[in-house]
Amino acid sequence: MTSRAELSRLFHPRSIAVVGASAAPNKIGAMPLTLLRRHGYAGRIVPVNPRGGTILDLPACPDLAALAEPVDLAILAVPAEHAADALARARPGQVAGAVVFTSGYAETGEAGRARQARLEAVARERGIRLLGPNCLGFMNVREQVYATFSPAPMNGTVAAGDIGMVSQSGAFGAYAYSMARERGLGLSYWISTGNEADLDVSDCITWLVDDPHTRVIMVYMEGCRDGAKLRHALAAASQAGKAVVVAKIGRTAAGAQAAASHTAALAGDDAVYDALFRQYGVARAHTIDEFFNLGYALSAWPQRPAGRRLGIITISGGVGALMADDAQDAGLMLPEPAQSVRDRLLARVPFASARNPVDVTGQAVAEPGLLLETADGMLAGGTYDALAVFLAAAGSLDSLWPTFESFARELRERHPAVPLSLCAIFPQVRRQALEALGCPVFTDPSAAIRTLGAVAVMEDAAEPVVMPERQAAAAELPAGSGPLNEIEALALVRQAGIPTVDARLVASADEAVAQADAVGGPVALKIVSRDILHKSDVGGVRLALQGAGQVRGAHAGIMAAVGQQAPQARIDGVLVAPMAPAGVECILGMHRDPVFGPVIMFGLGGVYVEILRDISFRLAPFGHAQARAMIAGLRTYPLLCGARGAPPCDVEALADALVAFAALAHAAPDRIESIEINPLLALPRGQGVLALDAVAVAS
Repeated sequence: MTSRAELSRLFHPRSIAVVGASAAPNKIGAMPLTLLRRHGYAGRIVPVNPRGGTILDLPACPDLAALAEPVDLAILAVPAEHAADALARARPGQVAGAVVFTSGYAETGEAGRARQARLEAVARERGIRLLGPNCLGFMNVREQVYATFSPAPMNGTVAAGDIGMVSQSGAFGAYAYSMARERGLGLSYWISTGNEADLDVSDCITWLVDDPHTRVIMVYMEGCRDGAKLRHALAAASQAGKAVVVAKIGRTAAGAQAAASHTAALAGDDAVYDALFRQYGVARAHTIDEFFNLGYALSAWPQRPAGRRLGIITISGGVGALMADDAQDAGLMLPEPAQSVRDRLLARVPFASARNPVDVTGQAVAEPGLLLETADGMLAGGTYDALAVFLAAAGSLDSLWPTFESFARELRERHPAVPLSLCAIFPQVRRQALEALGCPVFTDPSAAIRTLGAVAVMEDAAEPVVMPERQAAAAELPAGSGPLNEIEALALVRQAGIPTVDARLVASADEAVAQADAVGGPVALKIVSRDILHKSDVGGVRLALQGAGQVRGAHAGIMAAVGQQAPQARIDGVLVAPMAPAGVECILGMHRDPVFGPVIMFGLGGVYVEILRDISFRLAPFGHAQARAMIAGLRTYPLLCGARGAPPCDVEALADALVAFAALAHAAPDRIESIEINPLLALPRGQGVLALDAVAVAS
């Protein structure tokens, strides 16, 4: 268990020992000493080198054992084969944390894994928290702690700010630091985790959530070994109101293979990561530009957009149309301004366009108050969650700067809860002045709209879930492992509280006829075998049967067809069930991810799932808000709302079923390998849902 006190000494060190310290510029042991001295680190610095003497005018110790006083942080800049021995010289309690720069560990193969295991064991025996190995270290920007050998800070440092940056890749981390400096982003911490022998990305996120100087957490990920810990970290960030932006590579098979070869991290299926990020309100960036745009905007805005309603004001009708297209692609809504706002604008500028996007035309340049009056009127009614304003090249005109600066200042004062983005070309000093007012500036209006859309998605996670303790009583399953037959699988579904069709198992044609008579209406017959997954493929299904003759003939036909098509299958009997009422067929399934555990899938069933692949995922467990988001997130959601005169489906009952299904999966993650209900029939509103078929595999 990682305690904040342990990491406080590591990330807020008052004393630092540099093992492998050197004055030679080409040695990695020289860089942290140089950076610490150059940038004014206020704590105690102790070079450690077996030759002793002085290094950069600092008295050196031969090893950690020779330290007169404990140190908060030891930086190990020695070859991999010597790192464990160097750390072993420390007495228990003498060193709080260590950063290991060098490579040659688990990323290199079996010998490297053994070397890393010994390093971990040494650190654990001495109570030392370990960052790395194979990492670039970290920087505490506010306190001038440069526990890194990256040369990036030699070319200029970033300003202290409210963005905490964590990267599993050292090379990308150094690039991101340089990009942050070029983009003018202020950082609180910069952390590279490398092989994550001890501290991992999740630990760092949790640390930054509790840091009062950090509002935005930017993360570069290649993989995750402990899904539960990552979920807890992201849930903590969501509950604390800390925005998290993630660039997760490995979206394709080739990308995942490259990530694994680089870091030796376990890469889960990308759809699972997407579900994780959606569930906890994480903004996922798919490009480097998007990564920095999101971090930039979230840091600049005092508050995030509360929803998807966007107002657009432009001085160019053509660019307004472009921004409207981008807004639609980003899932944003463009409600029209109130009629009074439209009337006032058209009274002043008859040739303006008063819809949304609102085109105030170039008249906004001639009438300084027009822009503010229009924007203020649009926001006054509470119609919009965010506002984007396109000013073209007018931002570069000295004569108009007072107008634009006043516009941003007054609009922020009057409507502090509504994020504002300006799209224009401003000189750097003026852009910085606008950013200080809480108004990010984009030269590309499309980038502004995409950023707003990505941030709006974060607010869909209105119900962040901290994973509860598992129930003591797990699901009741038949003894042993392997596939269940349909009767057993439907019984498991009923345990979750999901209504199922009244299916009965019969052993003969006579029993089938008797059961059909008891139903009193058309029935379905299906073969029951744990060895047959797709019953219709082997002739094992007959539908809409009425009367003893049809039922008897269907039973004989099923047994003959299955005997021919699947002669080795174990047959448990035949299922008799009433024909289902009208409804929309859905699919609800669970599979067990090796990193994150039970993952729930929902979509439209039948041909829809195979042809359209219109499905959504969440990690179990979750509540009703997430369940509704899964349902509404389908492209085919309108079919559930009633299409072409069909009655709307019972969406609330569907949400109940998803929540119950996820709870079942969470309660018995080690007993259920997979389970699928297909179809789960969504009945008309008020009539609930009905599971018609289920398959399950016990583990």
